[in-house]
Amino acid sequence: MKRGIKKFYKLVAALETLPSIGKKSATKLAFHLVLQNPMDAMKLAHAIEDAVSSIHKCSQCGGISEDELCYICSDDLRDQQTLCIVESAKDIYIIEESGEYNGLYFVFEGLNQTNLDKLKNLVTIKKIQEIIFAFTPSIQNDALILYIEDQLQEYAIKFTKIAQGVPTGVNLENVDTLSLSKAIAERVEI
Repeated sequence: MKRGIKKFYKLVAALETLPSIGKKSATKLAFHLVLQNPMDAMKLAHAIEDAVSSIHKCSQCGGISEDELCYICSDDLRDQQTLCIVESAKDIYIIEESGEYNGLYFVFEGLNQTNLDKLKNLVTIKKIQEIIFAFTPSIQNDALILYIEDQLQEYAIKFTKIAQGVPTGVNLENVDTLSLSKAIAERVEI
């Protein structure tokens, strides 16, 4: 069977490389694209090709952009003195979807001197007053936050991090003990 439809299995294998797509899902998607919606499949192929050739990292924040600076970094109406440090460009997209933040971003993709230098340069140029750390809660990321704070101690910056604890709509029995203990320790007055 595999001999006669090599291109189909090549498509399945390519789809399997996507996050959270296993063999069953990849096969289902391949059948759908090839047999049920070939025109949509062509649109998808062209959209992927166009995105791959046009999208790159913003030179200032490391987010995604079609220009040298992304739409966030080039927007003078945003709060230019608040900087949210995230782990990936995807995090910027997620925070932007919330509509609750109007400052700048910086993608901190790894602990190296180049990232630290870029961050220090941005803090200096924009005269950043507050840095918000929006990292996934972990002991490793808490240590990274302390290290970054230490590296930026010469600047008069307020350091904050996003709140963590019990998610909305989740029963306490389904919350892990670390999240619950953080929620209790970081409780707010009402």
